Amino acid sequence: MKLALSLSILLGASSLFANQSLITKAKNAGLEPIPSSKDALMKLIDDKKDPITAAKVELGKKLYFDPRLSRSNLISCNTCHNLALGGADGVPAAIGHGWTANPHHLNSPTVYNSVFFKAQFWDGRSPHLADQAQGPVQAGPEMAAPPSLVEERINSIPEYVNEFKTTYGKDVKIDFGKITSTIATFEKTLVTPSRFDKFLEGDSKALTKEEQEGLDIFLNKGCTACHTGIAIGGTMQPFQIANQYTFTNVGDFKGDENGMVKTPTLRNIAETAPYFHNGQIWALTDAIKEMGSVQLGIEISDGDAAKIETFLKVLSGTKPNITYPQLPASTNKTPKPSFD
Repeated sequence: MKLALSLSILLGASSLFANQSLITKAKNAGLEPIPSSKDALMKLIDDKKDPITAAKVELGKKLYFDPRLSRSNLISCNTCHNLALGGADGVPAAIGHGWTANPHHLNSPTVYNSVFFKAQFWDGRSPHLADQAQGPVQAGPEMAAPPSLVEERINSIPEYVNEFKTTYGKDVKIDFGKITSTIATFEKTLVTPSRFDKFLEGDSKALTKEEQEGLDIFLNKGCTACHTGIAIGGTMQPFQIANQYTFTNVGDFKGDENGMVKTPTLRNIAETAPYFHNGQIWALTDAIKEMGSVQLGIEISDGDAAKIETFLKVLSGTKPNITYPQLPASTNKTPKPSFD
């Protein structure tokens, strides 16, 4: 009896040590948790020059969901970055103004956890969310609304004007930059902590044995060469290092001027198919095997891909509770929609 008890204690201690060792291994590979402490999280996502407030977040949420920021009055930020669909849209190439598919056949990346990205857009051309928010609104194949139209629409709605003044002060200038930076403030709050963050913070029981096995394979295969940091992605990396991507000829996107491509976040990855910049792969295990070939020059077996998938599903985090906003009414002065 004493021997059996001793063995049980020894095996339990051995398991705990192994778990802690895997936590250390993951951290050493560059994986970082979303902080469980609100204060620690705010230090990461807040901007002293434009601090996050409840009023800004609420106003930004309304603007995020408001289709009147588009030329047609039909497309909002949420159209392509649907918060009920993992922050993406579930189609291979984004569809915008006039039912136009993205001319480069680019897939809409998730907006969740985008505050942790080091670069925005597939080619990394924007350094932060406030700058990124301006692009899709103006882009012809997306929302197709010039800044002057967006400003006129918002300033024609008294309820919006009053809310901006309450939020920023009576002398606020409600221009395109202020409108889009307010959207970005809302987007900063779209973080999704998961059990994996608890594991990285030291809770060795936060992941099952199978999930830990998948994480270990993920680390051993070298996936953290690109997928690191809090976002487990979001940095600019070379693409097609070892082999050519199977669907490289779908669309004409080749990355930035140096051939670098923003690495997609793996957070909530099980919810954001189809995968890759041109949305050509729908099964997560297929995407894992393609990455092994294209980036690592290795063949990942079906069994190992399934185990890695088991780990990746842990990264589906807890979403913020978003209540769909009631938007203020337009007036006779509000510019009418156009579809040209």
